Amino acid sequence: MTTTENAATRVTTDVPLTKVLGAKTAKALAEHLDLHTAGDLIYHFPRRYDERGEHTDLRQLEVGEQVTVLAQVQGISVKPFRQRKGNMLEVTIGDGSGATLTCTFFNQAWRERELTRGRWGLFAGKVSEFRGKRQLNNPAYQLLKADATQDEAAEEIEEFAGALIPVYPAAQAVPTWTITKCVRTLLDVFDPPADPMPAEVRAKRNLVGIATALREIHRPSSEAALYSAKHRLKWDEAFAVQLTLAQRRARAAAAPGTARPRVAGGLLDKFDAALPYELTEGQASVGEEIAADLGRAHPMHRLLQGEVGSGKTLVSVRAMLQVVDAGGQAALLAPTEVLATQHFRGISAQLGALGRAGELDGDPEGTQLSLVTGSLGAAARRAALAKVADGTAGIVVGTHALLYEGVDFSDLGLVVVDEQHRFGVEQRDALRAKAARPPHVLVMTATPIPRTVAMTVYGDLETSVLSQLPRGRSPIASHVIPALEKPAYLDRAWKRVKEEVAAGHQAYVVCPRIGEGPEDEEKPPSDDEPARRPPLAVTEVLPALRDHYLKGLRVEMLHGKMPPEEKDAVMRAFAAGEVDVLVATTVIEVGVDVPNSTVMIIMDADRFGVSQLHQLRGRVGRGSAPGVCLLHTEAVEGSAARERLDAVASTTDGFKLSEIDLEQRREGDVLGASQSGKHSHLRLLSLLRDEKLIKEARVEAASLVGDDPDLTDHPALAASVAALVDEDRAEYLEKG
Repeated sequence: MTTTENAATRVTTDVPLTKVLGAKTAKALAEHLDLHTAGDLIYHFPRRYDERGEHTDLRQLEVGEQVTVLAQVQGISVKPFRQRKGNMLEVTIGDGSGATLTCTFFNQAWRERELTRGRWGLFAGKVSEFRGKRQLNNPAYQLLKADATQDEAAEEIEEFAGALIPVYPAAQAVPTWTITKCVRTLLDVFDPPADPMPAEVRAKRNLVGIATALREIHRPSSEAALYSAKHRLKWDEAFAVQLTLAQRRARAAAAPGTARPRVAGGLLDKFDAALPYELTEGQASVGEEIAADLGRAHPMHRLLQGEVGSGKTLVSVRAMLQVVDAGGQAALLAPTEVLATQHFRGISAQLGALGRAGELDGDPEGTQLSLVTGSLGAAARRAALAKVADGTAGIVVGTHALLYEGVDFSDLGLVVVDEQHRFGVEQRDALRAKAARPPHVLVMTATPIPRTVAMTVYGDLETSVLSQLPRGRSPIASHVIPALEKPAYLDRAWKRVKEEVAAGHQAYVVCPRIGEGPEDEEKPPSDDEPARRPPLAVTEVLPALRDHYLKGLRVEMLHGKMPPEEKDAVMRAFAAGEVDVLVATTVIEVGVDVPNSTVMIIMDADRFGVSQLHQLRGRVGRGSAPGVCLLHTEAVEGSAARERLDAVASTTDGFKLSEIDLEQRREGDVLGASQSGKHSHLRLLSLLRDEKLIKEARVEAASLVGDDPDLTDHPALAASVAALVDEDRAEYLEKG
């Protein structure tokens, strides 16, 4: 083929695979792996690499060793199985030293046609032993050309024995070796894109070119070359995400907003003066950060994360009062009616007379609170919405109902989103849209976030952390109850509940499901997951506790499908000490604050995530008495589920647990890869292992966006960012 002809056949990333591989193969890749273009295939990276090992002398083989041997086929036979259908192909190979090795293939008799006596080849696999004879089971092999010269044979041996063999994410209809062949075909004609990484960043961070990286990740010439290729491609992923977030931060900083500076002698000063305790050092410093943000004429976008019980709500109340003092309104968005109602009552109690302006015992210079939920009656809803619309209600607490048409604010100045991971971007945007000008936004979470996730997923938000617990909070002890191995432990747990109640305290029993309706049924087991009984349900556990284990105690249930008035009545009764034990689902996971509760038993705890367990146990030990959380499970010792529970029991450090939680989750979900349902190129970056790289990419992104906000001077980079972080995924990454 001439140079001109070769140039004409070169393909770029947007060329359909049908033009490179043929219609049949391209169709299989599209249907089973969602690979349609040359770019899709070239970015379908190996998930690992097999190393065959050095060429080994047959006399030196050791059992368990991964080897590659050069040998000649000396004998071959096909033997049918005695007890079942099928056959075994046995091939005896030798290297002329007198030593031999048996290669076995199951139900592959067709190999007899190519593994003919006298043929030389390379055989790779793990050495095992059967009845005193060494063997390779189902080895990979490559037969040498019958007419190869000695030099050609030596070259082929070196390439085969020392190669790093890519193993690709595959499908049953498209195995990894088929993908390997397709990639090799593509690499022969592939024209790499212009390198999008700015030359100064490549030089500063010692990054190989994109053409080298894409070739070496598929056909690595050495371990060092593979490392360099992966490092460069990880940089592309991290840089694309950080550039997107840096652009969002820049746009937010430039957006016009309304300054809400602190007013001397206002509601906030009165509130602080009436507090029966001092703010923790963390609450005071975070409060100052937020106060400064609110005083600027650009919308605040801040993430406030802190351990369960660290006082985030108090910090948010102080921020809301500052905005009310400055003539605006504040809205607190909560994910459930239970939590919204709890917030409303808690904030009302904290404000006292300051929140009852217009009432007989209210402070005439105070404000009013409104609660807006979906279960409000028509008259109550009209009254609440009227206060919101005319500005009488300075603080509005609500659920998704706040987002509905007909909920209008007089001057919305601050949006506080509690447990933000329960809300979608569209919902947060819907509430922000109710303001005349972009409002300040404070996002709160009690789910500790690893540093790299905070940098990557929440990178367009300024972050504040409350790690200090208020004085007077008690420690929580956690223990695993292995129900199958030590059934007596569960009996002891119920006795512990009775002892706590006898001492004047209360308890929670948490179950994974409600127990009503087909949507609550356990899914059938998959091929790779053993059958398990359905998770324990509230409606099953409740009668067993009332009639047997906790007979004589006042036991009630709480779950999300109960009518709102019933849920409210149960929570009021529990908070008032009229209920001893609350059997509930995760509806109590956040925001429920009953200081008298000292013990929690989580049934089938292995069915919950690490962060969820940490959140749940934060419901006990909120008063002066120590708390205990008991994790019931049928997971056996040594299993991944049991190790996860042991980790939760071993520490109350939420940030340490967040790292464990991240290890359990698919990082693609964290980065939004599965959110849009589209093919994702975010494949190599590890939020656990690549913290240093992500930090470096964040620095470079901030610098570049500072000089070139829209990447106008870097069109190739802008196109690369668009390919790696599409608009749907960019929306997912925006958490503010």
